[in-house]
Amino acid sequence: MASHHPIMTKDDLTAFLDREFPQMHAGGRTYFVDEIGPLSARMRMTYHERHLRPGGTISGPSMMGLADLALYAAILAHIGPVALAVTTSLTFNFLRKPEPRDLIAECRLLKLGRRLAVGEVSITSEGGPDVVCHATGTYSIPDRR
Repeated sequence: MASHHPIMTKDDLTAFLDREFPQMHAGGRTYFVDEIGPLSARMRMTYHERHLRPGGTISGPSMMGLADLALYAAILAHIGPVALAVTTSLTFNFLRKPEPRDLIAECRLLKLGRRLAVGEVSITSEGGPDVVCHATGTYSIPDRR
């Protein structure tokens, strides 16, 4: 069973993501690990025109990517650098239009077992109180023997 306390630091996790997934920074870095905590992670996606859809608002796929990455970061921070942990399910509710500023993803792990992890992510516009997107997801964790 994985620990309820992180075993990777914010810097360790950032270095792992940079090494294993450099493509997420194509066109410039916009994703940042802000904080790792017990069964939690906070990530930031900087406001950038490449995340906009017609009409000038942040696109659903950009919010989906941020939520998936926050969930992945929270899981890895607790199980260690396991690149092959994979998403098995994600569900999104887009609740309101995000403001034209950075998005903050707060992830909380609800279950962290040996083979499955389940979590939820609430995304807000930086400085705003309202959740703009809520996501739930499940990850499959590979056997680490």
